[in-house]
Amino acid sequence: MNLKKKIFGTVTAIALSISMTFGAPAAAEAASESLIGAGIAIGIQAAQLNAQINAQIKRYDQTEEGRQELYDSFRQKYGVNEDPEYNAQLDRIMANLTKGVAAIDPTINQKPYLYFVSNQNSINAACSMGHVMMVNSGTFKKITNEDEIAAIVGHEMGHGQKSHVAKANKKHLQKQVTAAVAGTALGGGALTSIITQVALNHSVAHGDRKHETEADLLSFDYMIHTNYNPGACAAVMQKFIDLSIGAKQSGAMAFFNPSDHPDSEKRRDAYVKKLYEYSKNHVTAKNGIITVNNKTLIKVAPSSDMSAAERSYFVLGNLASAYHKGQNKHEATVQNGTVMLGNQPIITPIEGDESAQVIADRLNSIK
Repeated sequence: MNLKKKIFGTVTAIALSISMTFGAPAAAEAASESLIGAGIAIGIQAAQLNAQINAQIKRYDQTEEGRQELYDSFRQKYGVNEDPEYNAQLDRIMANLTKGVAAIDPTINQKPYLYFVSNQNSINAACSMGHVMMVNSGTFKKITNEDEIAAIVGHEMGHGQKSHVAKANKKHLQKQVTAAVAGTALGGGALTSIITQVALNHSVAHGDRKHETEADLLSFDYMIHTNYNPGACAAVMQKFIDLSIGAKQSGAMAFFNPSDHPDSEKRRDAYVKKLYEYSKNHVTAKNGIITVNNKTLIKVAPSSDMSAAERSYFVLGNLASAYHKGQNKHEATVQNGTVMLGNQPIITPIEGDESAQVIADRLNSIK
C-alpha cells in the first residue's frame, strides 16, 4: 500500500467518525480541518523517516565508520574463511581488477573495497553498500580458473561502482517505512535496526535486471583493462550452464539469484557479442566452434575440467584481443606448441584438437 492510499484511508476514517458526532455544517468544517491536519502530520512523518533513511544509507555507503560496521557485520553473519590460497587469490584478483576499474572509473581510488572470503559453500559473491564485498569459499572450491573468478568479482564491482545496492535498498526501505507511517511511530533505533537488517539481507541489487545487465557489461569492460582473458566472462556463464546453475531461471542452486538475473545463456550470448565487437567484428564462437571472418578455424576439444564450449570462449578471448590490438597484421606461428598471432597466444592444443601447425596455417589463410 503506497503513502497516498495510507493518507486517503486515514483521513477518510477521520471524516466518517466526525460526521457521526457533529451536525452537518460543523462536521464538514471539522472534517476538513482534520483531513488537512492528518495529511500534514503523515507527510511530515514520512519526510522525517525518508530523511533518516537517506542519512543512514549515506553512512553505510559513504563513510568509513559505516563501511567498517557493515563489513564487520557481514563477516560475523557469513563467517570468514582464512584459507591462505583462497585469500591470496582474492587479493590478487582485487589488485588486478582495481586497476582495471580505475582505468574507466577513477572514483574507486576514493573508496577502495573492503572484501573477504566467506565460509559459504555455494558458488557466489556479493557486494553491498560501501563497497563491502564477499566471495564465497565455494567459488574457489568449484571454479579453478582465476580468470573466471575475476569475471564474477568484476560483476560485483560493477554493482559497487554504480551504487546499485544503495539505490535498491533505499527503494526497499521506503516501501517498508511507508507501511509503518500511518501506524505506530517509527524512528531512531527502530529505523536504524530495519536499515541494518535490510543491508545485511539484501546484499545484492535484487529485483532490477537492468542493474544486472549493466554489472555484466561493466565486468567485461574492467576485464579488458587487465591481463585476464576477456573470454572468461562468457566462459564462466557456460560453466554455470554446464553445471545447470542459473540456467533458464531454474534450480535452487542458481547463481546470483536467478529471479533477479537474466538466465546464463542470455548472459553468455551477450558476452560473445561483446567479444565479437571487441575483435572489430572478426571472430566469434558457438557450440565450441571458432570462426574467423565467417570461416571455421577450429572445433575446440573439451579438457578435463572444461566443456568444449567453455574452453572455446578462452580461445575466442585470445583471438578478440589479438584483433583488437592489431596483432592480426602479423603471421600466425607456432612457438613451443602454442599458436601465436603476433605476440598474442591463441591456443595450446590438447588431445582432441588439431595440431598447432594445422591451426596456425588455417588461421593465416582466413585471417
